[in-house]
Amino acid sequence: MKLPINDKKFLFLLLAITIVVALEVLSIIGIHIPMPYAPFVFAVFILGIGYNVLWNGVKAIFKLQFSNINLLMLIAVVGAFYLKEFPEAAVLVVLYVLGERLEDIGIENSKSALDELVSKAPKTAFVKSENANVVIDKIAVGTIIQVKAGEMIPLDGKIVSGETLVDEAAITGEPIAKDKRTGDNLFAGTLNKNGFIEMETTKLAVDTTFSKIVRLTFEAAANKSETQKFIQQFAKYYTPVMLALSVFLFIIPVFILHLDLNHWLQQAITLLVIACPCALVISTPVAIYAAIGNASAKGALVKGGKYIEALASIKAIALDKTRTITFGNPIVSDVIPLNGTSREELLACTAGAEIFSEHPLAQAIVDASRKEGFEPHKTEAFKSIMGKGATAKCLVCEDETIYVGKLDFIQETQTIDNEAVKIVEQLSSQGKTSVVVSFGNGVAGIIGLMDEIKPDSAAALKEIETINIEPVMLTGDSEKAANYVAQQVGIKNIFGNMLPENKAEKIKELLQQYKFVAMVGDGINDAPALAQSTVGIAMGAAGSDTAIETANIALMNDKLSLIPFLIRLSQKTLRRIKFNTIGAIAVKLIFITLAFIGYSNLVFAIAADVGVTLIVILTSLNLMKFENKIVSGQ
Repeated sequence: MKLPINDKKFLFLLLAITIVVALEVLSIIGIHIPMPYAPFVFAVFILGIGYNVLWNGVKAIFKLQFSNINLLMLIAVVGAFYLKEFPEAAVLVVLYVLGERLEDIGIENSKSALDELVSKAPKTAFVKSENANVVIDKIAVGTIIQVKAGEMIPLDGKIVSGETLVDEAAITGEPIAKDKRTGDNLFAGTLNKNGFIEMETTKLAVDTTFSKIVRLTFEAAANKSETQKFIQQFAKYYTPVMLALSVFLFIIPVFILHLDLNHWLQQAITLLVIACPCALVISTPVAIYAAIGNASAKGALVKGGKYIEALASIKAIALDKTRTITFGNPIVSDVIPLNGTSREELLACTAGAEIFSEHPLAQAIVDASRKEGFEPHKTEAFKSIMGKGATAKCLVCEDETIYVGKLDFIQETQTIDNEAVKIVEQLSSQGKTSVVVSFGNGVAGIIGLMDEIKPDSAAALKEIETINIEPVMLTGDSEKAANYVAQQVGIKNIFGNMLPENKAEKIKELLQQYKFVAMVGDGINDAPALAQSTVGIAMGAAGSDTAIETANIALMNDKLSLIPFLIRLSQKTLRRIKFNTIGAIAVKLIFITLAFIGYSNLVFAIAADVGVTLIVILTSLNLMKFENKIVSGQ
């Protein structure tokens, strides 16, 4: 835990504790501050360190707030003074204040990853037209701003001049900087590493992706887990009950059984001290803040502790295919030249025709040709036939006509042999799209395209199965396309041809079967299913307002491997909360039992209470170090 060593008040508190504990040790071995000085010396420490505690206790008496912890401390201090246990009274106050301060430090440390987001945000931007820095809140959409190397990007926008490397870790959690050129999108809060750029703003300061992340992350603090709500509610009743038990522990032995007043007053005071629910109350929020901060640093925006808790319970996870398991962009998977056509001629001629088309399949063929070193041939007379294909004249290959499209379209003008038909059927069975090409004399070749599978999808889904969670694919694509991708990544339960409302219905069925189900999608057409699930997770949410607003958890990058990490983090967080809670209750039960049988000790009770609080904070903060590592066979 990071302590505020530069905080003078905290250093003064540590000094006071050192002196008071030293005086208590001397008192135990028989060396006392002589009367009448002792009460005054210890009163200075008590009032100097615990003035707010005692004053809040006095106010609680007048307001009849018997659940107020400060009231317990006030009664305990007064009782200790009555018993002339001045060192114990001072130790009680200074260690209680230390415990309270440690709680604050624990919360501050667990929020550090969130606070870091805010500290990174630029407050001004250099506006080109005004040749001056302007407060970002006053910059309109469409303004040209300049960003030098090493500066944070102040607003969302697009590059209009220059190129650079941009570190987007604050948004996506990605440690590797990305190349950015003219026309590329930029996010506020990211770092321009090495180039001078001019950018046109596309959003106001309050609407940037960065601002949404900061706002929703801090709102997550108010979205408490069910465990946290229960413990806070429990503490309201627990404290007055313990106060009543302390009164009975004093009254019954002294006034009914006529036992020693001082001894049983001391036991009652000890019971009050150990009754303080500090460790119990702090056990959940520090763990939740630490987990949310860790997730945020990795590129996952979790909108509240209750979703950390819910994620730990899921038994099945439904995943959309496109833009979740796959990139959602077609790539050329097969190039099959036929009838003596060369690979270069097939790709270069087809790319020459497709270069005029804006269709994603066309662009994928152009990209594939260039990637293999074949510059698209020059063509003319391009003509697109809606829903069928396109034609163009190649100016490189003796003015031959290029026909590109579906098999049926090519059959309208060309003779198709059985080999071509079988290839198209084979590609179709693999969930691939076929583009048939003719140069006016039969079929020159067939180009197969598929949706590119993300490189981490198979490993992530294997890890999900390893932690005993059933993956299910829900996709609007055909059964064939769904089955092919599912085979590649190892998913056995597949449902294809699903509209958004069908996905939502399927989530209802899965909830009946598994009770707790997460849904992973792109946050746009998957919104109904995300809302229906126990936990909705949006993929690739950077720049997508819909995804950020709709989902319970928004992944700011396209990494599916973050999902098993989040599940394991949530499971460890829940285990840590249970460990902290059970440990705090166990220590209290031990000292409560000792108090009732008359063998408790005030100093030990104080030390135990502060010690448990410290252990709870340290073990909870350790969640911030939980790493995103796939552990097979776990």
